[in-house]
Amino acid sequence: MDPRALPPRLVIDPSLSPDISIQLRSSPHILRMARTGRQMSSSFNPVLLLVLPALLMMIWAVTDTSGAIVAALGMSLIALLRWMAVDSTNRAAKKRLRLASEYAAHYVLPEDLDHPCQMLLRRAQDAVDAILNSQVNRAGLIDTIDNRVTLPEEVWQIAQRLAKLSSMHAEHGRLIPRDLPTGMEDAFKPYTTALDAAWTSLSRRVRHLEKYAKQVVKADKVFHAHRRLEALAARTPDYQQLIAETVHDERARTHIKELSDQAAHVRKLFEESIFQARQAAGELIRAPLP
Repeated sequence: MDPRALPPRLVIDPSLSPDISIQLRSSPHILRMARTGRQMSSSFNPVLLLVLPALLMMIWAVTDTSGAIVAALGMSLIALLRWMAVDSTNRAAKKRLRLASEYAAHYVLPEDLDHPCQMLLRRAQDAVDAILNSQVNRAGLIDTIDNRVTLPEEVWQIAQRLAKLSSMHAEHGRLIPRDLPTGMEDAFKPYTTALDAAWTSLSRRVRHLEKYAKQVVKADKVFHAHRRLEALAARTPDYQQLIAETVHDERARTHIKELSDQAAHVRKLFEESIFQARQAAGELIRAPLP
């Protein structure tokens, strides 16, 4: 399946404290409840008020009084333990729901976006994943813009704007009639143009991210080859000696020179790929979101 066909992941404001962020991220269903205004259902079950007395009456009818007392105590204990367990779970869920409501402006759910905006956010997330998971990033070779801090903030800013754009798209669709009266088209056009301009700007921003990711992936491949050739470069004198001992003609000098130049050539390719990745990062910095 094409990764771009997958829905985006939950996006949480990276400026939140780690503790708050972890709690929000651990319960996406609670975030959805907060977004829709749903409340937690009560843990008290009124059916127990009818069932327990009925059971006690049956036990008392078929046993003596002491048996009914023991049964009553046993069932009361079971009911108490069950209530305590359910109540503890509900209290924890209600606490998370209050937290989700309090920080409702600090996360973006996939459901907050229409389909085109979902796909655009997913592209941004995939690009950032490719950059952060690359070997050259982990080695600190391209981290000219502090990727671990800057890129999650970039995704958050994009997600916020896409959520607003989706909301305005929906409102625009409700307000603008399908069949406009003759001569009224120009009156509505500036509003449509504004939405289109916002979409174009966000799309361009995501393409900048994808360009950066593409250059990082390219640098990663060269880095992988470079590390292998570095291991061979350490053995260059042995290869040169082998050629000198076995090839006694003009070709020997050519082969020896090629071995001497190869490490420098690969190093140059690697440096160029890193430079291009850093250039792409620079373009990202020079084109900040308004």
